[in-house]
Amino acid sequence: MEAIRSLNSTYDSEWSDICKLKDVRDIPLVSMTDILFTARMKNKLSEWRDGLLKERNQEDQIQGISKDSKQQFEVIFFKMHPALRLNGFTSHQLKLIQLVIKKHFKDLFYVSVNNETSGSQQIVVYTDSKDELNLLLKEVKEENHRAEEMKIQAAVGFRHVIDLLSSEQKLIVGHNCFLDIAHVYSKFIGPLPGTPEEFVASVNKCFPHIVDTKILLNTNFMLQERMKRSRKSLAAAFALFCPQIAAGSRSTDLGSPSHVKVDIEVDDSRSSSWNPGGKHEAGYDAFMTGCIFSQLCSDLGVDFKQHESSKQLALNEKLQKYINHLYLSWMHGDIIDLKTGDKVADSSPSNSLKRRYPKILFENIVIIWGFPSKLKANEVRECISKVFGPTSIVSVYHLDATSVFVQFSKTELVSDFLLLKDTLERSDGPILVLHPLAKLLEGGNTYAANYDTYKEICGSPFSEGLFADQAKAVGIKWKTKLIEYNIALGNEEHENLSVQDNVNTAMKFVETTEPNTIGQLRNATPCGQVSAFEIEDSCAAEANL
Repeated sequence: MEAIRSLNSTYDSEWSDICKLKDVRDIPLVSMTDILFTARMKNKLSEWRDGLLKERNQEDQIQGISKDSKQQFEVIFFKMHPALRLNGFTSHQLKLIQLVIKKHFKDLFYVSVNNETSGSQQIVVYTDSKDELNLLLKEVKEENHRAEEMKIQAAVGFRHVIDLLSSEQKLIVGHNCFLDIAHVYSKFIGPLPGTPEEFVASVNKCFPHIVDTKILLNTNFMLQERMKRSRKSLAAAFALFCPQIAAGSRSTDLGSPSHVKVDIEVDDSRSSSWNPGGKHEAGYDAFMTGCIFSQLCSDLGVDFKQHESSKQLALNEKLQKYINHLYLSWMHGDIIDLKTGDKVADSSPSNSLKRRYPKILFENIVIIWGFPSKLKANEVRECISKVFGPTSIVSVYHLDATSVFVQFSKTELVSDFLLLKDTLERSDGPILVLHPLAKLLEGGNTYAANYDTYKEICGSPFSEGLFADQAKAVGIKWKTKLIEYNIALGNEEHENLSVQDNVNTAMKFVETTEPNTIGQLRNATPCGQVSAFEIEDSCAAEANL
């Protein structure tokens, strides 16, 4: 952990912050208050030190200094050495005391001690020799290190649990848990690595045994047969495989030998009918996941009695082909092997799912925002398809009420669309009104850019509810961010012809349109309202994953 490494680095320095005198610089005594204060401190320290050397009665010394200094000097023994504890001084006054000691006393030393019970203490210690001083400083240094380490350990909190799971190599059980693992990593281990390969290697190092119950449900033929057409959400799987637990203590099927009995220990008491909450609450989701995994293991013929630890259970041959396999993206069924970092072949759970959620190609995506909130995703698709063809759009889905992601079938269509939008908005005439994109550009507040711009806007420190507000807060001034699309041959000709063709088409519309048509289009009745998160051909996952 970074804090511990930093502490150890400080500990390895020669004196750390224990003996402050090395770092004290001369402070010019320009103030009469400082001059009088340093003179008084010199007298008090001399009085105490001289008393020690003359072997005067310590009781008298304690009473005299305490009474005169209003408890600012407290005579104590520190590590078997005579010492004064300094109380009630300001940081400036403590610096002046250090200067007095440095200039006038060779056998007095100022030390700063961090005690876990009494906190930070400033102490002046008397030693007879340099050897005694070095031994004293070593003891104080170790004590300070222990105290700081205790503070760090106290601040770690739940990280202790994560460390124990990692050190004991416990089997981690989750349900569709790739994002859960990523969150745990970022919150308790460190910043997420920059590449998937680094992330996979780091996760496998921390948690060498992970099993995803959704992998079990989707890749085991016997379990698929039991699921049939049932949904594979956590709640649905829990109800199907653990009906006696899902039904609670009133179930009449509690004694069925085919069902695993799960005992939960709560407040030193054990119960087989504990209900910690509702679905989508973290505690209850974990409870359901554990119950499902136990039942699936039983159905696969895994005998828990033969495994004394979860590590041994992870090595069971009947579970080996499921261990460390996680869904990178449930939308496409991509499974990653955390041991090798390779994608598992033929991992798609179904062809229909792959058809429903096409592969995301970020270079083919345009983000459009600021258009009228009444527009639905299918209307956006229709506007663009009229210009670029019915097969030009792969998917359109709402980011919020006034912004959408549009994925084109070809990368070059991204630059074509942006260039066409920019051309239309720069032309002040009937072309814009009659163009198929007019509905999308209505109001004059429609912005568009590629996916990289979306990442830049989201990466800013600002956080707004709507993407349009987020972009405005970032300071976006342009309406269309043009990009260059480079291919080996014909790039410039392709773009110019594409845009010119669309402009020519719009001009033909104008020539063949009756004079009052433009006015009718301007006064067209607005379309129906759209839900803020309505999705058409969405790339989002199922709602109940």
